[in-house]
Formats: sequence, structure tokens, C-alpha cells
Amino acid sequence: MKAILQRVLSASVTVDKEVVSSIGKGLLVFAAVAPGDTEKEAESLASKVLKMKLWDDEAGARWKKNVQDINGEVLCVSQFTLLAKTSKGNKPDFHGAMGGEEANGLYHHFFEKVQEGYMTDRVKNGKFQAMMEVALVNDGPVTLELVAGPKEGPNTKPNRT
Repeated sequence: MKAILQRVLSASVTVDKEVVSSIGKGLLVFAAVAPGDTEKEAESLASKVLKMKLWDDEAGARWKKNVQDINGEVLCVSQFTLLAKTSKGNKPDFHGAMGGEEANGLYHHFFEKVQEGYMTDRVKNGKFQAMMEVALVNDGPVTLELVAGPKEGPNTKPNRT
């Protein structure tokens, strides 16, 4: 599994002109499921999301607090395009992303583990397989890539564009 974490002051997801989720200060998490990923990867990624230290402490020391420490919120958004292969031609190849119901189930397992690891009401979700409008006010900006899974393989090697 792969995720892009963005530290935000606010973020929201709109589907069909209706806001389905919104958060204040916290994390926007774009997450993608690859073929071969299991619940183990989903759980590992959920733990990393919640433990990543992205905020300063009260004394100004950098990178000391995680989203739970600041009582922030988390907005998870499924985004299979994170696993696109872009090394050949100008059209992205999405064969590196798991499809259908299997991806839906594993993504939702990830989302539920983020909720269980924190507080259910502080963790929001986009809408799986929907055309979403994602709005955010990036804080910093701070943007990180997280990967949970095998150390080597087609879905964990960096894209060369």
C-alpha cells in the first residue's frame, strides 16, 4: 500500500456537488492498494499515518508531535492513481493498482484501522470509486509518501518519469 500524507489546516471531499467529509487541522491521506497487499500492509500503513510526527511541540522543537498529540483530524481518500506507472509514453498505466471489490475491502480495512487507532469521530472518509473534488489548505507545505509492503517489487520502487 502507498499513501501520500499532507499536513493541512483544512480539507474536504465533495461528490456530486455535496460535501461528504471535511476536517480542520490534521492530515489528508491519499491511499492506494496494490495487488498482493494484505490486511497486514493496511494495518501497518494505518499505524504509520497516526504515529508520523509532523508538528512542532510547545517549545518549538521540530517534528515532535503526531496528529493524535495535537488532537487533529484525519481525512482518508482512496486514490488508485498513486500506483500509476509513468515510465513509458504519456499515458499512465494503472496495472499496479488493485481493482474492484478486493481493493474496496482492503482500503476500508485501512480506514477502519485508522479510526480504531485514534477516535472514530476524528477520522473521516471520501467515497470509494467516486469522482471526488478534494480541497485542502496545505500547512507548511508538508507532504510525505509512505509505503507499507514488501521491500522490493513493482509497486514499491519509485516512479521514474
